[in-house]
Amino acid sequence: MSEPQPLATEPLELSAETHPIVPGFYSDPTICRVGDDYFLTHSSFEYFPGAPIFHSTDLVSWRQIGNILDRRSQFPKRVGGPSTGIYGSTLRHHDGVFWFTTTNVSDFAAGQLIVHATDPAGPWSEPVFVPEAMGIDPDLCWDIDGTCYLTWHRLDFEAGGQGILQAPIDLETGRLLEAPYPLWQGSGMPMAEGPHLYRIDGWWYIVLAEGGTERGHCVTIARSRSPRGPFESCPSNPILTHRSSAHPVQNVGHADLVQGPDGSWAAVYLGVRPRGSTPMFHTLGRETFLAGVDWVDGWPMIDESRFLLPESRTGFVDDFPAGPLHLRWVVPDGESGAIVAADGSRGVRFPTWGSGADVLCSRVTDFAWHADAVAEGAGAVGVRIDDRHWCRLVFEGGEVKAEVRIGDVRHTLATVSVETPSVVLRVTASEPSTPSIPFGHAGPDELALTVIVDDEEIELARLDGRYFSTEVAGGFTGRMLVLGSPSPVGRIARIEYLPGAV
Repeated sequence: MSEPQPLATEPLELSAETHPIVPGFYSDPTICRVGDDYFLTHSSFEYFPGAPIFHSTDLVSWRQIGNILDRRSQFPKRVGGPSTGIYGSTLRHHDGVFWFTTTNVSDFAAGQLIVHATDPAGPWSEPVFVPEAMGIDPDLCWDIDGTCYLTWHRLDFEAGGQGILQAPIDLETGRLLEAPYPLWQGSGMPMAEGPHLYRIDGWWYIVLAEGGTERGHCVTIARSRSPRGPFESCPSNPILTHRSSAHPVQNVGHADLVQGPDGSWAAVYLGVRPRGSTPMFHTLGRETFLAGVDWVDGWPMIDESRFLLPESRTGFVDDFPAGPLHLRWVVPDGESGAIVAADGSRGVRFPTWGSGADVLCSRVTDFAWHADAVAEGAGAVGVRIDDRHWCRLVFEGGEVKAEVRIGDVRHTLATVSVETPSVVLRVTASEPSTPSIPFGHAGPDELALTVIVDDEEIELARLDGRYFSTEVAGGFTGRMLVLGSPSPVGRIARIEYLPGAV
């Protein structure tokens, strides 16, 4: 397994205001610092392993070091499907131990789950469940006397959100030490959620996400002398939002604050980058952004333009050597051990086909990109945003088919016969070929499905990318590059993903 080598050009610096620090479907960021090291993790929904965790020493360059929930005993699946699984979370470090708490919507009745580790790369403990705390977006924070408070958004998927609650908790047993009581319910906008508490300079601050995770999303804050409140709302709320603006990053919210070793402060938050004709469409999911924070009169002021980012190296080449899969590979509603057949050689085989959970997935991280998969005997490569919105190339039995599913419509777009035992299956995302409304109907991009046989490129289909966007599919995830095979004798020998269309 190797990474592509960069070209010998001057490195670019990009503004963190418009470019994510972790591009692609990495949403609901939560961050903590230990010494000079920062650790960042995200929601991951139905994909397993869950809760990818990253490391950085400078806040702008991040490397994945593991997945917090990498055993099914930590991430039970009783209900499956798109946008189930692991929701918003909190990562903290206290007295030499890392703590992570989240909601597994696929096991919702179990309540919030809490795991811990001494090494953020793992292994992480078996979970402690908190059935008394039903809802989403749990947070952990400790008082000076060692009392730990669990704060969460009480939610019932039939009745909806019912406010922000809190209770002191015994972390060893998951037992609440008091009956839950209400906390600050936000500045008055709907869907107050994603609470994070901080004890700073004698004040307790609570940060919320309000307005829903669509265009009205924003970050609000309040403070109190007690973790139990009462809280006073910041007079400048919301402290971060792009609603009703032409900013290229929209839906910003779910912020988490962190203090650097030099005393400076920063915030990570989620946002999306919509494109195309109105109402505009985002395809990469909710991504993680970074901003500076200044404290003025006891309140945080967000400086979105403070940080410059190095140009990210998102490309990769994987020929699947023997051993564990790279951390980039995840499976929807399943486990890689059940869908990948190891035979000691390079490449990867797939013993099952057709369930929707029998594909390997890696997050798409760029607007323009192409991926070439070498399929031997049989194989498939494509793009999915969920199990009802995908397109793919399928190689089997001497032919290659281009297939698509959009909601209840599933169709074979084109078929070509091939005589070679192996082919290159290429997916490309590029700029739309039509202008925007009213002179065209441009989606965010176009996806092309192409087979390469003996160096001859045969484009089988070209699709409007809006049909593989969150605005069409719904839910909370983003595009994934997928690999599979319709036959257990087939092999994906190599996959190369590169930014930029061909």
